[in-house]
Formats: sequence, C-alpha cells, structure tokens
Amino acid sequence: MAVKVCMGNEAIALGALAAGIKVAAGYPGTPSTEIIETLVAVHHPDVKVQWSTNEKVALEVAAGAAYAGARTLCTMKQVGLNVASDPLMSLAYIGIKGGMVIAVADDPGPWSSQTEQDTLNFAKHANLPVFDPSSPEEAYEMVQAAYELSEAFALPVFLRPTTRVCHASADVDVREDITVREAEGFNKRPEWCIFPALSYRRHGELEVKQNELARAFDTMPFNRIERGAGASRKGVAVSGVSYLYAKEVIGELGLDVVLYKVGTPYPLPEKTTLDFLDAVDSVLVIEELDPVVEEQLLIAAAGKRPILGKRSGHMPWNGEYSFELIKKALLSYLGMEAKEAEAETLPPLPVRPPVLCAGCPHRASFYEAKVATKDCEKAIYCGDIGCYTLGNAAPLNMVDTCLCMGAGITIAQGLALAEPGTKCLAFIGDSTFFHTGIPGIINAVYQGTDITVIILDNRTTAMTGHQPHPGTGKRALGDDAPALDIETILRGCGVRHIASVNPFDYEEAVAAMKEAVNYPGPSAVITKAPCIAQIKKPSTAHFVDDKCIKCGRCIREIGCPAITPDDTGRAVINSSLCTDCALCANVCPIHAIKRGEING
Repeated sequence: MAVKVCMGNEAIALGALAAGIKVAAGYPGTPSTEIIETLVAVHHPDVKVQWSTNEKVALEVAAGAAYAGARTLCTMKQVGLNVASDPLMSLAYIGIKGGMVIAVADDPGPWSSQTEQDTLNFAKHANLPVFDPSSPEEAYEMVQAAYELSEAFALPVFLRPTTRVCHASADVDVREDITVREAEGFNKRPEWCIFPALSYRRHGELEVKQNELARAFDTMPFNRIERGAGASRKGVAVSGVSYLYAKEVIGELGLDVVLYKVGTPYPLPEKTTLDFLDAVDSVLVIEELDPVVEEQLLIAAAGKRPILGKRSGHMPWNGEYSFELIKKALLSYLGMEAKEAEAETLPPLPVRPPVLCAGCPHRASFYEAKVATKDCEKAIYCGDIGCYTLGNAAPLNMVDTCLCMGAGITIAQGLALAEPGTKCLAFIGDSTFFHTGIPGIINAVYQGTDITVIILDNRTTAMTGHQPHPGTGKRALGDDAPALDIETILRGCGVRHIASVNPFDYEEAVAAMKEAVNYPGPSAVITKAPCIAQIKKPSTAHFVDDKCIKCGRCIREIGCPAITPDDTGRAVINSSLCTDCALCANVCPIHAIKRGEING
C-alpha cells in the first residue's frame, strides 16, 4: 500500500483497478469525467478503456463484458443515467456474471447539470443496491466492496458519489499491486435473453433479493452506529458527504446524539437500522436531494417514533448541504440556540455569468445564423447541451430552448409542426450529434419536417475537458481511430441540402445559412473550426483604430469578452484575450477594426 493524495474520482478509478477490472466505459459529464480520465492516465495495458458514444452504449458494453465474467466499470453523471435507463432496467432482471459497478455522479446544486435528480431513487426504482461514499477514502474502499457484492448477487451495483466527493482530495491508502481479473468466458444459456416469462420470474426473485441485500449490508463497515458520550436518545441518520459535515458539527459543539452513518442508502441495512431505532426516541435524517433514507426509516419505525427530515420540513429538498446548514438543523432539532458570531460585513461578490470564450467559433456561428434569419417573420433557435448553451446569453440571445442531449433537433421539429411557416433552427455540437442527435435527424427526414440544423463542429467534447469522440479520429487512450464524417452521416440519413463552412469566413457562412434556412425541408450547415482552447494563440490580434465612431455595435452584437468600451465609449480590444478570429472586424460598419502584430 502507498499513501496518495487522490481526488474522489481518481480514488474511484484506482479502487476499480485494485478490484481487477477488465473493461471500463463511460461518457464524459461533470462531475464524473475524471474517473475514466484517471484510467486513461494510469493506463494498465490489460484494461480496456473507452469513451463510448453515449451512456446507453457504455452501459451495454460494460454489461456484455460482465456477461463473459469480466469485472467492468461504467461511468456517467446523473442525467446520463436517463439515457442508459433502458438497458439498465432489463439488466437488473437478466443479471451479470462478472462484477459490474455503475458509477453515477450526482450533482446537488446543481452546479453543471440540467437537474438535481437523485440516483438513490433510480436505484430503488431498478431494485439495485447503491453505495454512497462520504469521502475519497471511503469511495476507494466502497468500489472494491461493490464488486464483491455484485458478484455475490449477480447484479450490477451503483456507486453514487456527489460533486463534493468527486472533486474533493484526500490521502488514500492505494494498492500498488494490480491484477486484472481475466474473463472466464461467455457461457451460452437461455437466461441471457429477456422474454416475458423470464422477466416475470426474475422480478419476483429480484424483490426477494432486496431483503438479502439489506442483511448483507449489515456486515459492512460503511454502516455503523456512533453513540455519544452521554445517554442521549436523540438520533441522527446521515448519508454521503453530509456525514463529514455532521461529524464536524457534533465535534465542534460537543453535541450528544446517536449517529447512524448510512453508507448504503438502498436497501438500508436491516439489523443495523432496527438497532438504531431501538436506541432512540426520535430521528433527524440528513441526506442530500431525495428522502430515500427517510422514507425507509418511516416504514421501519412504523409510527413508533417521529422521523424528521424533508417531509416534516426540517431539511431542505434541494441544493447541496453545508456545514452551516447542518449545524442549524442539528441545533434546532436538539432545542439549542445557535450563537451567531458577529461577521465582518463584506461587499457582495460581483456577478460573473459564464460566457463563450473570446474567439470561440460558436459565437461566430450564432451571430451568422442571426444575420441569416433577420428577415424571417419569426425564427426560433433550439439549443442543446454543451458549452454552446451559453449562446442563450445577451447579446447573442440565440438559444430559445434547451432540454437535454440531442433534444434541440426534435424540439425544433415539434415547434415547426405547431407553427407552420416559422423558421426553426437547431444547434448541436459534434459530440452531442454522435451522442443522441442522429435519431432526430432521421426523424426529420422521414417526416419531411422543415428545419435547419447547425452542427457546431469544434473537433472535441469541449465542455467536459476535450475528450475525443467518433469524429475526432482518436480513442480514449490516444490511439488512432476512423474519423466518422458528419456530412457523410447526414447524407446517409437522407439530408439533401448540406453545407460545410468555416464560421470565421463570415460572408460564406452567412450565405450558406441563408440558403439552408430558405430550403423547403430538412437542411444542415456544418460549421467547422477547432475549439479555441486547443489551438496556439496567434502572434496577431485585432485593434480598434482612430476611425471608431463609438457606435458600440461590436460590443452590443457579439458580446466578445475581449472587447470593452473605454470611458469615452470607444471600443477597446484586449490583445491578451483576442484570438484574432476577426468576427468583430466583420461586424464593424466602418471597418475601424484591423489586424496587427501584438507586439508591433
């Protein structure tokens, strides 16, 4: 063993390696991304690692390897579980042979997600066990225990870290000797094929397994009762990272409670839960997001003692829990007053909303689409999930809808059907196009719906850290792969009007978008330019010369963070931020913006 400072996601990856995984597959999404990235970085030659096309594909790849007896890891964020839910629900019935852990990172807050959905409820919905780590150290141990449980019950098992656990760092005792468990091989048997009669039988078996899992969780160190120094019969049940906050509050204030640390929230350990309830007269449940532990305790208590939490109004339903929030809740529960220290009054922090980077090709694409549709009686701009969602911000205002991965293309179709004559444009990134965009394209062609799709191809999965995808020509480990061509795929799907342009060729891009918008039927424009974060900064930049008439158009219309007004209202370009994209020069009505050497 060696002590290593690990981020939570790194600890999960190293724990999976220590468990002997053979295959790991995932789709990038904050806060889960670094799990696969760690496996790529340490790269064990006998472990197959991939960024899959989407979460459904990743889960099915991991399941197939587990059918053959390999230990597998599948990673995603909480909304990615929606994409993977179809195979997951059936897999719970079919079962697996080798251990399979599904690491789903939840995002209370939410900091970088569409929803705050709770994987604990999804685990309950699927009748699958779940581990809920409170720290990177515990995540490392839990993932290994999860593989043992998975093989003992022939079921996939959830590991549900939250953002704070994923991105926190701690000293972790890490195994240095890694032995990959080779697959025993796939054995043909009828039970691998799901049919109604088998599903009926397996459903009953799966329900019975819940009791067996609850008893198995009784033996695990992640669940324990921690009694105070006194004779208190006030109980506190806490799970996930909130356990660390609760321990800190209890230690700092010297509180006397019976603390139930829940490491496996579903199903709750059977005997440990009953022993805890016997030791207390009331319970405060502290868990982020959904009341999964609370509801199970309500059933187990059978009305014999009050169970307080979200349903009683003692804890909030949404957002991350913090030290201060838990401190206030515990003191209220114990009937103690909080002594508020006088805090120094500080000015509020300035609001800094996220914006597209200076020189981002998406800004040019959005602006050109706006120009191309300015004469339309009505145009609706449907967005998607990625950094280009930031196109919704002023002054671009080019994202009217954003639902989930791939939905921009299909939402646009629904709008076009509801409002004939409206010009509906859908913006989608290259990675998202491969993830879930293609079925929507096929539907538009099949139905003959008049929409224009703008594919923002910046040659990477930019929002989550520049992971490769099927169009980049690279795989997760950096080896070469066939680069799937988006235009060829569009033609294969039946799209007849397609244009490929450089978004920094302003005149050509605007003309191509106008033509696509005016085409009667499904059309597409692919704007190709690399993410600005991946290219070397040029030695030239743009400057505003003395002809500037202070009209503010360059500032007002494109919102580039490199352009600001000075005290007189004259536009000034920060050369340290400028990437020489020239979009502003195309916007200036009097051509007062020119290219020049940065140091010239």
